[in-house]
Amino acid sequence: MIKVSEKAKSKVIELMKEDGFNHESDFIRVGVKSGGCSGLSYDLKFDKTQIDGDKVFEDNGIKIIVDKKSFLYLVGTTLEYSGGLNGTGFVFNNPNASRTCGCGESFSL
Repeated sequence: MIKVSEKAKSKVIELMKEDGFNHESDFIRVGVKSGGCSGLSYDLKFDKTQIDGDKVFEDNGIKIIVDKKSFLYLVGTTLEYSGGLNGTGFVFNNPNASRTCGCGESFSL
């Protein structure tokens, strides 16, 4: 399961609305792809459709879709939103990552 913090929920709802998505019916698609300074990087986008094999979760009123391969890397992850001095953006708190880069956008196992 992937969790969504309160701050992330608020930002997701705001951004989905700006982009013409509805948080009550549409999804956040979360994935992992090769790349980044630590080997793997996170991929996050809004989506209206579910594909065969997708895992679907709902936490804190936000629907999340993860493809089967990415799910293995993301089990137990919490999506958070940071607006601090180090910049703003979504942050993945991934208990499976053994190493992360300074920007928090890539990781390795």
